[in-house]
Amino acid sequence: MPGSSPGPRRPAVLPLAAAPLAATLLATALPATGLAQAPPPTADASDFARMEAAQNAANANPGPRTVPGRRIPVPGTVSPEFQATIAAPYRTPAWNADPGSAAEWKALVAKLAAQTAAPLPALRERLGVVSTPEVIGGVKAWIIAPRQVPERNRHRLLVHIHGGGYVYNPGEAGTLEAVLMAAFGGFTVVSFDYRMPPDAPYPAAMDDAMAVWKAALTLQPAENMAVFGTSTGGGMTLALMLRAKREGVPLPAAIAPGTPWSDLTETGDSYKANEWLDNVLVSYEGYLTRAAQLYAAGHDLRDPQLSPIYGDLRGLPPTILTTGTRDLFLSNTVRTHRKLRQAGVEASLQVFEGMSHAQYLFNPDAPETREAFAEIAAFLDKHLGTAPKKP
Repeated sequence: MPGSSPGPRRPAVLPLAAAPLAATLLATALPATGLAQAPPPTADASDFARMEAAQNAANANPGPRTVPGRRIPVPGTVSPEFQATIAAPYRTPAWNADPGSAAEWKALVAKLAAQTAAPLPALRERLGVVSTPEVIGGVKAWIIAPRQVPERNRHRLLVHIHGGGYVYNPGEAGTLEAVLMAAFGGFTVVSFDYRMPPDAPYPAAMDDAMAVWKAALTLQPAENMAVFGTSTGGGMTLALMLRAKREGVPLPAAIAPGTPWSDLTETGDSYKANEWLDNVLVSYEGYLTRAAQLYAAGHDLRDPQLSPIYGDLRGLPPTILTTGTRDLFLSNTVRTHRKLRQAGVEASLQVFEGMSHAQYLFNPDAPETREAFAEIAAFLDKHLGTAPKKP
């Protein structure tokens, strides 16, 4: 893989929402006092002096940075609800799962999808959201909307592309983010079930995304619509814009790629700087490496339809991106933001304190979750039209 180095095979990492979310979605947050980690032993001046000398010596020459072993506490600068998310352990055995065959992939995907989908009916009920199954552009989908759509949003429509590393969250399991957007943003959302490997590698997912987008254009005018998604969904959102631009298909008024997997190669500072700190993705050398290869099916990982960071981003719609300081994909998001700005695209970047990959989806009761979606909704409201589609 370009940008990656050979080495011992590490355990697999699950992408966004691949592991069970029932507990994090609906459980009561732990009190702040239950989250505090025992402080590390206090170092005296001589301890620090020894470390200072060792680190000066280790970093005396230009090259990779060497740092001492670290124990990083849960920050007190976030809400108690979000402290519980940050304090959570790696999601084992899910993060180090390593399917050895297509049959094992399918069994794991089905098991995790069932666990992820289980709490969604209760969540929709609690948040006042209705989900209706549909077929849009020949693709299985759901129309997800608040029970009472605000008047301003009556003629607006969002298209949602779910995350899951191109293999996870089939069916209803992929609609979590759409439920949160409908609840907190007041929008009607189309969330669709695109084809995935091992049965359907690239370009099946992108073909389905384009089919849904073209069908959506018959429902509402492009100027009233946006496309959004997180992780894989963020990368596909960007790739869909590049494909639509190339094919002369109208673009939406705005897009919202959350912590996008915009580069399937292991390129970017945070892949190492946040390795083992992100408690969702943990390390690129696990699941993500294999998922990228499974999806690409022999295609060049730097193809802009796989890694849109390498595409021509000029002319893309106004964009809002979301990430966190512990996110393994922080660099993916920051690099995308900078490239959009360099291309003359209006682009906003929100970075949340202590947040690992896509954790604004994990607890709907956390203030950070509501804030993230409120920011996205306000950005979309600024750019989306409201007039009904002309006959």
